[in-house]
Amino acid sequence: MSSGLLFISFITPTIKPLKRYWWISILTWILMIAPAQASLSLRISIREGAKQVKIGSSTNAIIRDNLGREIGELRPAQGFAAELKSGKVSLANWSSGQIWIEPKGEGYVWIGDRWYRGRTQLIPHKGGITAINYVNIEEYLYSVIGAEMNGNWPQEALKAQAVAARSYALNKRQENLNNFYDLGNDQYWQVYQGIEKESPGTYAAVDATQGQVLTYNGQIILALFHSSSGGHTENVEDVWSNPLPYLRAVPDFDQDAPVYQWTKSFSQGELKQRISGIGNILSMTPLTTTPHGSVTTIKVLGDGGLKTLEGSDLTAALGLKSTRFTIRIKKNEGQKVPTSFQFMGKGFGHAVGMSQWGAYNLARNGYNYHQILLYYYQGATLARIDVR
Repeated sequence: MSSGLLFISFITPTIKPLKRYWWISILTWILMIAPAQASLSLRISIREGAKQVKIGSSTNAIIRDNLGREIGELRPAQGFAAELKSGKVSLANWSSGQIWIEPKGEGYVWIGDRWYRGRTQLIPHKGGITAINYVNIEEYLYSVIGAEMNGNWPQEALKAQAVAARSYALNKRQENLNNFYDLGNDQYWQVYQGIEKESPGTYAAVDATQGQVLTYNGQIILALFHSSSGGHTENVEDVWSNPLPYLRAVPDFDQDAPVYQWTKSFSQGELKQRISGIGNILSMTPLTTTPHGSVTTIKVLGDGGLKTLEGSDLTAALGLKSTRFTIRIKKNEGQKVPTSFQFMGKGFGHAVGMSQWGAYNLARNGYNYHQILLYYYQGATLARIDVR
């Protein structure tokens, strides 16, 4: 990390009351000074422990070894598969403990199945090759915003997403300083899919909010977000164990979202395949729920045993959109074993932090990104990072 000062300076937004929630206009602004890197880049894992990773470049690219020495050049028409051989990274005729691919000029690097900005590090990891994309945070966000929202959505919603995603990424970067990478590229983190998700709408939103983050007590917050809560977001500790003062449950504005309500049905055979070891499923009974109706634990009774599952585990096993659901069981008359189970749910995602469909609707109704963010992240401060 190079020397320098990272200033988080005041941003004073224009706030009007959000319907009856007038109290969100009461803000506390803070100033924080901390060490920073001169060029703020992120390390994003694109492939992890893969048997091989396809690599290419849109321009001539320098190939460097683990000591940073130039050992070759990759031409635009060339593409190779990086593999692990004798404990080293092997790429065509080049082999090293790790290999760097650095496109020249404004070139892009091909990793796996798409183009990315920045440069790429290939390392032996988890019995295979891990490809890590080093990319400027603002350029990273050009892609993330388009993957997490539609680039044609209202600009104020896209700006809110840009600030939330930037804050989330920097929070994770600080948490993972001693790891090989800062973030992954899938929904477990936040979705990053290279230049194919960039658009004029994402460029405008990221550029308009350049360097802006959310803070609480001088620290960049864990700005969690989700698609739709189904009417009301959750307190973070009701979903996970760690309470955070800025992730409070608030009424949502997602009622016309396409994922606000949903249903999904399973036959007895389908359910038995996905929840194994207890025979035919006889009943499914929520044991604990959050104050807003999300299932945290559920009892699944079969004619061959009993399982108690976390709501999130059941959601993953069945491919449900959220843990906020009720269950309707269908039986044929005179039969003990149900024939089907229907899940009637609301929302999409964990329901903690900013609702993307809520942000969309607030933006359509004239609210700016300051208001959207400070509503979903209670007590947070909007600030700007700047390297001096």
